[in-house]
Amino acid sequence: MPDVPPPARTAPPAPVELRVSKRILWIGSAVYPLHSIARVYTFMLRPRRKEAFLRFLRYAAGTLAVGFIAMLPSLPSLTFGGADSGAAGYVSWVWFLALAAVIYFFVDMMSVLTAQPHYVLAVETSGSSTGLVTSRDPRHLDQLVGQISYAIDHPDTEFRVTVERLTVSPHHYYFGDNVNMYGGNGNVGITR
Repeated sequence: MPDVPPPARTAPPAPVELRVSKRILWIGSAVYPLHSIARVYTFMLRPRRKEAFLRFLRYAAGTLAVGFIAMLPSLPSLTFGGADSGAAGYVSWVWFLALAAVIYFFVDMMSVLTAQPHYVLAVETSGSSTGLVTSRDPRHLDQLVGQISYAIDHPDTEFRVTVERLTVSPHHYYFGDNVNMYGGNGNVGITR
């Protein structure tokens, strides 16, 4: 199997070494024994933009509803006591907190809406762990899939390359197809 050419000469944001040595795949300091690797593949990791927008609407509506409910006990004081009563300060404080919460939810939504998709190489083990790395060159990752697959079948194979570390929140990205299979009734199959 030929060596994988190095990635382009641009400075990666966070380089990490990926190497196979003595039947072990190292991704930085994470260790994956080659015999426990169930799947190696590449895919486009896309942000969950629709879910982020809907979550913002849900949280903003909930915050406004809580603000109105929190304001209800002070309505009689505001109605009969006027703006000089102590209830006006309470109402202002409730709406200040509600506005701060809505701004926080908006910033959280914008972090997902402005996030870029990433072409990644994923290494899944027979357990529950998954390793993700990325590169500016998708062909580089496709070649790495071939090299790792080759190393699984050939124990004497060793190689070392530099890729980029991928740090993302799993709640903000799609990680491929979701297959929900619990028992024999009501299976939903693959949802997209």
